[in-house]
Amino acid sequence: MLHKIINLTVRDVRFPTSLEQHGSDAMHTDPDYSAAYVLLHTDCGLTGFGLTFTLGKGTEIVVCAVEALAPLVIGKTLEEIVSDFRGFYRLLTSDGQMRWLGPEKGVIQLATAAVLNAVWDLWARAEGKPLWKLLADMDPKQIVSCIDFRYITDVLTEEEALDLLLKAQEGKQQREDQMLREGYPAYTTSCAWLGYPDQQLKQLCTDALKTGWSRFKVKVGADLEDDIRRCRLIREMIGPNNTLMIDANQRWDVADAISWVRSLAEFKPLWIEEPTSPDDILGHAAISKALAPLGIGVATGEQCHNRVMFKQFLQASALQFVQIDSCRLGSVNENLAVLLMAHKFKVPVCPHAGGVGLCELVQHLILFDYICVSADLSNRMCEYVDHLHEHFTCPVVIRDAHYIPPKAAGYSCEMLEASVQRHRYPDGDVWKSLHMKK
Repeated sequence: MLHKIINLTVRDVRFPTSLEQHGSDAMHTDPDYSAAYVLLHTDCGLTGFGLTFTLGKGTEIVVCAVEALAPLVIGKTLEEIVSDFRGFYRLLTSDGQMRWLGPEKGVIQLATAAVLNAVWDLWARAEGKPLWKLLADMDPKQIVSCIDFRYITDVLTEEEALDLLLKAQEGKQQREDQMLREGYPAYTTSCAWLGYPDQQLKQLCTDALKTGWSRFKVKVGADLEDDIRRCRLIREMIGPNNTLMIDANQRWDVADAISWVRSLAEFKPLWIEEPTSPDDILGHAAISKALAPLGIGVATGEQCHNRVMFKQFLQASALQFVQIDSCRLGSVNENLAVLLMAHKFKVPVCPHAGGVGLCELVQHLILFDYICVSADLSNRMCEYVDHLHEHFTCPVVIRDAHYIPPKAAGYSCEMLEASVQRHRYPDGDVWKSLHMKK
């Protein structure tokens, strides 16, 4: 059966997380976790669901960008798209006029991610498999055929990518069985958002420890003395043997980052995340070099525009932990390229998932990475935030601080229609109520 895409709809869905300071950090003090939410409708009744993550204002701009891409999708069959997925990716990212708005970055790339996420969801549903299993069952040549190697062949060629995937075939079934039994290790960011008061931090850490969490991330960067106090509090709560990470969300200049993190080194963080501008590759390299003697790595990637930036971060030894994002890059296609480059450079991948739907999405990518690419769990973990999962038809499952592989067909990003209607911006009931209070 062919699945012809006959329509694309996109909605602006926003959740008022700023009211309780969920998601707050040094640069984003009042985020409202939001999404441009895409549905691909087919002539046979099957629907593909996709989204890209935003923080509230500007989501309407992403919605407009998705609508601009819609004519490139409507009228095509799923089968013709996936038979030349690399070509379809290039179609979306290389339109002779819209490319000027990117290329492969910013709002246009966010919109591309939303559309492609929906295509991948549709494909997985058509095959009756969760996305991670669809990828794991694919022939290595088929995986490679989904990737656009433009601009990265000086680091990774198509032949090298195929060789990496073929080598990882050994032990693949055992790793898949292991993931089904144990799940993929996770860390929590939910305990230490910057806007949380101390008592809330303490209670959240206490609760997390009781449920098996051993890896914790703390937001830093607004005030050094406050950071010292909060990191000391968290370290005392979690003890000396559990893992602590810190995240500045791009707050500092290079020299400030080095100085600030040195002042926090006594708390033994595994990494400093996004210490400076996400575009400053050489700045990250300088920070990495300065902090290496302290045993503190640099993690970044959630704001990386595309595979080319990741290529240069890896070439410059500017990061020790790669943080892919399922909605910032061009969906699965571009993330596959980054996973393979990271493996070639022997840099662990620890995905970003701080946002609505990101946990649901990225779990599929990191499961595939372990089963079919890296075959390694050393220094690897996937972010988890305990917010908004109740709005999805197949919410993420965490057991003993591990992601349990999803079993439902698709990419896990279908929202409950009732939640979409209530949180649709600006005329959903939640937003009408908040606007009336103002």
